[in-house]
This record gives sequence, C-alpha cells and structure tokens, in this order.
Amino acid sequence: MEEVVIGLDFGTTSVKAVAFDLQGKVKVEAEQLIETYYPEPSFVEQKPNEIEASTREVLKDVFAKTKDKKVLAVGISCAMHSLICVDKEGTPLSDMSIWSDGRSSELVANLDPAVKKSVYSKTGTPIHPMSPLLKLMWMKENDYQPYQQAVYFMSLKEYLLFKWFGKRVIDYSMASATGLMNVKSLDWEDEALDLAGVKRSQLSTIVGPTAVVEGLNQDIAAELGWPKGTPLVIGAADGQLANLGNGAIKPGEVAVTVGTSGAIRQLISGQQVNDNGETFSYAFTSDTSIIGGPTNNGGIALQWLKDMMEFGGSHEQFLAGAENVEIGADGLLFVPYVNGERAPVWNQNARGNFYGLSVTHRRPQLVRAVLEGIVFNLYQIGQSLEEIAGAPTTISVNGGLSKSPLWVQILADVFGKEIQLADTHHGAAWGASWTALVAIGKVESFEQIKENIPIDQVVKPNMKNHERYKAVFTKYQQIAKDIEKYF
Repeated sequence: MEEVVIGLDFGTTSVKAVAFDLQGKVKVEAEQLIETYYPEPSFVEQKPNEIEASTREVLKDVFAKTKDKKVLAVGISCAMHSLICVDKEGTPLSDMSIWSDGRSSELVANLDPAVKKSVYSKTGTPIHPMSPLLKLMWMKENDYQPYQQAVYFMSLKEYLLFKWFGKRVIDYSMASATGLMNVKSLDWEDEALDLAGVKRSQLSTIVGPTAVVEGLNQDIAAELGWPKGTPLVIGAADGQLANLGNGAIKPGEVAVTVGTSGAIRQLISGQQVNDNGETFSYAFTSDTSIIGGPTNNGGIALQWLKDMMEFGGSHEQFLAGAENVEIGADGLLFVPYVNGERAPVWNQNARGNFYGLSVTHRRPQLVRAVLEGIVFNLYQIGQSLEEIAGAPTTISVNGGLSKSPLWVQILADVFGKEIQLADTHHGAAWGASWTALVAIGKVESFEQIKENIPIDQVVKPNMKNHERYKAVFTKYQQIAKDIEKYF
C-alpha cells in the first residue's frame, strides 16, 4: 500500500489539505477559500468557525481520496499573528484579527522607543500592528469587551486543537510570532505579558514542532473519516515550514515567498536579533530559528496597478511588453508601500511612490517599475539578513509571482544569484508533512528533506544586468529613505 503524509495548511486566503508521497509529490489536494471581513477602518478579521468548517471539508475530501493509501501522519502549517478571544470552552468571543489588522497603529506610533527596543530584543518580534502583543495592548487600552471576558487568547491553530483535541498547546514558532515569547528562554516573556495585561494561565503550553497532539474527539474523527491511529503533529508556522519545504535550511540558503504579500527568510542556529529592528527572529526548534522580513507588498502592488489602470485583460497580457523595457524602467522607480509596510520600515502608514514619471512612460514602463520595486524591497530586507547571517549562497522561490518568468529573472539579476523554483507551490504544506514524518520517526532529520524536493527549474542571473541594477538600487534606496519622513 502506498504511503502518504498530509499537510494541513492554514493561509490568509485559504485552508488546504495536501497528501504527498514521501518524495514530495502531490497525490491529492483540497482547498477552500477563507473570507476576510473589514468591520471598521483598520480592522481586518476572519471568522474562526467558518475556517474550522472549511477545515473539516478539505480533510474529509482528502481522507476520502486516500482510502487506498496508508496515511502516516498529519502535520499543520499556519499563518502567523492571528488572535482570538475565547471563553473557557473555547467558544470565540471575538472574530479573529489577522496579521494585516492595523487597529493598533496609533498605539505603536506613540509607544516609548525604549520599551519598543527592550521588548524587541527579548522577543525578536518587531513592534508592529501585526503582532498579537500590540493587538492585546489595543484591546486593553480600549476596554474591548471580548478581551475583558476572555478566559484564553489563542491563534487559529490553537483554537482548532482545543476544539478538536481539548488541548491548549502552541508550538515554538507560533508562540514566538505573538511577540509574547522570549526567544532565548522559549517561555512567555514577563515584560510583554505585563504590557498586554495577560496572565500565563490565559496562554497555551509551548511545545516543539514535533509534538504529537492526542485525543481527537471521536465524533469529529468519524465525520472526517480520520484513519484510526493516524497521529496529528503540531508542526510550525508557515514561514519556517515554507523554508523547510523548499530545502532552505542550512546557512546561506534563503527562501523567498511572494504571493499577495511576501517574505524573505533564512534558518539559523540559535536566536539572533539585529540592532536596527528591521528583521524578525522567530524560533523553530529549541536550537534553531528563522530570521527574515515580511513585506505587505508583493503581488498586491501589481494588482493595484492593474486595477488602477482599469486593465481588463489577463495578468499575462498586462505584463506583456515589460520584458522589452530597459533595466530601471526607463528612469522610473517605484517604492511599493501601497499597502503600508512591514520590513524594512515597519510603518503601517507608509505609502507607495512613483519617482521619475515622464510623458513618455506607458503601461510597460509602469509594470516594469512595479516588478522591480517589489524585488528592490526584498533585496533591501535581504541586506539586513546579511548583517546577521552573511550573504546568501542559494535562493529558492515560491508563491504566485514566481509564475512570472520576467519577475523571477529580475529577482535573479538584482540578487546576482541562481533562483531555484520548486515544481509545487505547496512548500509550507510539504514542510508540515516532513515535520510530521520526523516526529513519528519515519525519517531521520529535517535536513534529509533535501533529498526529497522536486526542483522544477533553475534560473541563472545575468551578471551584466546585476552590475547595472546595483546603480538603480542605490537610487531606489535613497528615494525610499527620503520619503520616510512623510509617512
């Protein structure tokens, strides 16, 4: 009987269940979209009950389609920074605020810089509205009723585990991304708890990514068709698992994920934070962590331009002609902060900017400038990573923008490195699946995944273009710095 492992992947836009063979090939997959709500300005929320119902559907689908296979385990990947106020039974008292929720922006702006520096140095989480720490501080200051009534505070993953298994546990990476965990001690940080007004008893027990969660509710098991005896492994956050799933797990191996938003990340031994606060440092295992920087502005910047220009054709048609535009988009530069920004400026009030517009510029130049601006922003974040971990040796890429050959070539040319493209966009789900295989002893180590990653394509840089891009990037960097004072 063929053996498979299932990765359950909670993203911002969808929940997916993916069954892989042990070489990382997708055998079965199911996906349901997640609806996002905007009840007030700056509030960005999702409904945990809706996501839980969708999770049941995707798992039922995948379990039904793998009845002829041996399911070894299920591992979980989850987007970071979600927050739900729940009662003693785990019933939500609030909708779930997600990473893009900006209700605490004013609070962040007015926070004492010494406090910001102290908390960041201990937790590795930048002081930004994305962080559950800041969400909780906002709730505390605004007498938010669900906060006042809450018995527990949970992420989406914790909510599901409590509802299905009756266990209150959280893995290192998800705990780290709350801004409430000390990245050195791997325990809840007292200074952050005091700021949030939260007791340790209101938070879950912190465990490693290979922890097995037992006690699945039998009625739920029967509904899902969960194979008897199949273990559930807690896994980690999507960033750590995307790196693992793409094989970017050794020093110098960098992973770039760019969909609607994006991130550039690298796994390191131990835990480190940089002095300027431009990057995050989130724990993965007890002795490794992931450093990196997230950007709000990946494909959303390109979609914004397409919508703004009222272009009704496909994305391929919209990009057509941009490949014929000279490097530097004929003198046009784009700072891509149209959706506020996390790294490198960590300012939700940041705004985008076209510099150098001319009457000679048309759609291809604007498209090229946006594609280059997205890459320049990633490159700038990457330079902050180099201060901690050195220059990258390899770069793996996934996400929606990786489907654009032009964008990937720009990425290779700006970084001056080969770009590895996997033949699946399910990197985080595969990372969660591999973590589950490590947990049950089916494979020996995280590092062994390198032998089981299907690489679809390697894109080589044009080093002449790399040299030209150095000058363009210097100009971009100066403009990005100059406009910060206007945010």
